[in-house]
Amino acid sequence: MPPPPSLHIVIVDTNRLRAAILEEGLREAGHDRVTVIGEMTHLVRRIVEADPDVIFIDLENPNRDALEQMFQVSRTVRRPIAMFVDKADSSAIEAAIDAGVSTYIVDGLRKERVKPILDVTITRFNAFNRLRTELDQARQALEDRKVIDKAKGILMRSRNITEEEAYTLLRSTAMSENRRLADVAHGLVTAAKLLG
Repeated sequence: MPPPPSLHIVIVDTNRLRAAILEEGLREAGHDRVTVIGEMTHLVRRIVEADPDVIFIDLENPNRDALEQMFQVSRTVRRPIAMFVDKADSSAIEAAIDAGVSTYIVDGLRKERVKPILDVTITRFNAFNRLRTELDQARQALEDRKVIDKAKGILMRSRNITEEEAYTLLRSTAMSENRRLADVAHGLVTAAKLLG
């Protein structure tokens, strides 16, 4: 069985010495695909172009602009992000987590800690992503249910049929057109608005 592919990790740090500590720790942990970004200008574009699996960012003392860039990065690339800072600040921690940071490390920049930090960052990101996916699916199911109920109501009124007959008609139409039931229902609701 071939070994798993090495992760591509981006390190964002304007301080070359700190970036070198992270890079050395990652390489010692077996991760050779490391890209260092030493400037904060056009950060989102640089990260998108690098297309990393994980992002390590060292901000020393994160300010509002740096955290806004993290919001942009996390919304654009949706990758595990570990943020290294020098001092604990509860408002900065909250803002960083809201920005999509998976792991917030205070005063923890030592190369021997890099591997466990990487593992925790990926694990937390994956757990959060599963929760987000489940929430999105639940929201979509609720929206689908609402539009199906509206479509059944339209059919019941216009054809003078029961709820069960309306559902059967929607379902058979969806099957014959090889479409999702919610999509057929949405089309019916939209058409009824146009005609009504």
